[in-house]
Amino acid sequence: MSRTVVSKTIDAPRTAVYRAFLDPEAVAAWLPPDSMTGVIHAFEPREGGAFRMSLVYPPDMAGRGKSSGNTDTFAARFARLIPDTCVEWAVNFESADPAFAGEMIVRTTLEPAGAGTLITMLCENIPSGIRPEDNEAGCRSTLEKLAAFVERRS
Repeated sequence: MSRTVVSKTIDAPRTAVYRAFLDPEAVAAWLPPDSMTGVIHAFEPREGGAFRMSLVYPPDMAGRGKSSGNTDTFAARFARLIPDTCVEWAVNFESADPAFAGEMIVRTTLEPAGAGTLITMLCENIPSGIRPEDNEAGCRSTLEKLAAFVERRS
């Protein structure tokens, strides 16, 4: 299993970034990479709490989904929450394809960076059906969307 690491410094305080991980409407807005959209099915933002979400591909990208033709649905739990410092998710994709099986860990750390925040997203145990370069590109897109979301509100 592989891993990726992506970082971005954004112009927002750590408290604002951390809050964006605990708000289901916020997560639905910034987590889906590129032109995908998000649908939250369940969301319990506490350590040990679960959430379930679908990432929906636009019509021109239909057929790429891991769970169905146009969706990547996953179940996750908040494995660790350290206020303003770390959010760790344990993620399982819902797919009949064994190449997407297994628990992927997504650990996001928040560090002070001047008046802003350095966000580092580490993905470990990436399922073999997901190319590391695709995971990395998706994480970069997600961090761009997170930055735009949080900076608008700060």
